[in-house]
Amino acid sequence: MSFFKLTNVRKTFGGLVAVNDLSFAIEAGSIVAMIGPNGAGKSTVFNLITGIYSPSSGAIDLEGRTLRSLSTDRVTARGIARTFQNIRLFAFMSALDNVMTGCHAQMRASLVDSLLHTPRQRAEERTVRERARELLKFVGLEGDADNYARNLSYGHQRRLEIARALATDPKLLLLDEPAAGMNPREKEGLIALIRRIRDKGVTVFLIEHDMHLVMNLSERVTVLDHGEKIAEGTPEAVRNDERVIEAYLGRADGAA
Repeated sequence: MSFFKLTNVRKTFGGLVAVNDLSFAIEAGSIVAMIGPNGAGKSTVFNLITGIYSPSSGAIDLEGRTLRSLSTDRVTARGIARTFQNIRLFAFMSALDNVMTGCHAQMRASLVDSLLHTPRQRAEERTVRERARELLKFVGLEGDADNYARNLSYGHQRRLEIARALATDPKLLLLDEPAAGMNPREKEGLIALIRRIRDKGVTVFLIEHDMHLVMNLSERVTVLDHGEKIAEGTPEAVRNDERVIEAYLGRADGAA
């Protein structure tokens, strides 16, 4: 049984077919990528996985349990977290508080506990704060805990969003163009961070346009074009696939 899989997934918006009969599987503990030109349907796939959209047909399963028709919060509770192509942080909250919002999804204190500030609620709040600090350290932002998210560099904001996603304790982490806007040094740091995340036992599935990052990080790559899978395999196999060169890379030298 595959850790995660899509089976014959289709998504239509009126007469537009955004994703057409898409099937692929992800093995636990791997780093995999999905690439394709703008409008290929990549973000739609992420939205289908995370419950923002419901598939018109087909199946989406994590560890043998269906995700179809689950709300976004229930998908998160099952063990899937994501970042977004356009950063979605709480700009006027500290980095620490941003990560704590992700940790709160794991809290068990009741509304009454929160209103009355019971010992149970206070103890859990201390645990959440400690966990958030650990995650900031893990992504290299321990020195920015008290800084507003809006005052962080773009690369650090990307790392902060990853830390907040990790705060939900995911089994599968979806990264939507995590290297967007980063300089070469930041991208190399991101590659190292994603590998550390995988080494912690989290499976990583990313959408990315930076082919250097994809080819140096991913173990398998799925390629979409107009909502359909046109290639799948190792980075080397995909790099040399004529359909990929024509549809996505644009020319035979492999430039993105």
